[in-house]
Amino acid sequence: MAEYDFPQDLRDAQLRLHQVTAAYHQLCRTLPWSVEPAPGWAAGEKQPYTDCRSSKPDSPGYTDHQKSEVARLRAALLELSVTVSTHPYWSTLGPGTVAEGRMALKQTAAASAGDVAAEPEEGAFGSPAARAA
Repeated sequence: MAEYDFPQDLRDAQLRLHQVTAAYHQLCRTLPWSVEPAPGWAAGEKQPYTDCRSSKPDSPGYTDHQKSEVARLRAALLELSVTVSTHPYWSTLGPGTVAEGRMALKQTAAASAGDVAAEPEEGAFGSPAARAA
């Protein structure tokens, strides 16, 4: 992989994007499965071709604080994503090297944060057990 001389403001924005993404995923793991209060359902018939029996507990919905925190983090993610992806540095790279440069920047930010696991855990959004852990 080629060496890149990323400007400090781009490095800072990518690191912040990495941190906000991790915070957003952590918050999502704690949220109820439905934004609004919703009744759950009990396991019904066995699903075809599997032993899975679908069920969900009642959802209390998000609190006002949770809704505002989700909105705040999503706004920050959007702003930081735009900042990183439209940074003037990308226009200085040669044809066909921007994608490689983006990957190098992401790896640099992950190493700086000391947390290479910014991605959500498998099943974190769909599994109540994963959210409860």
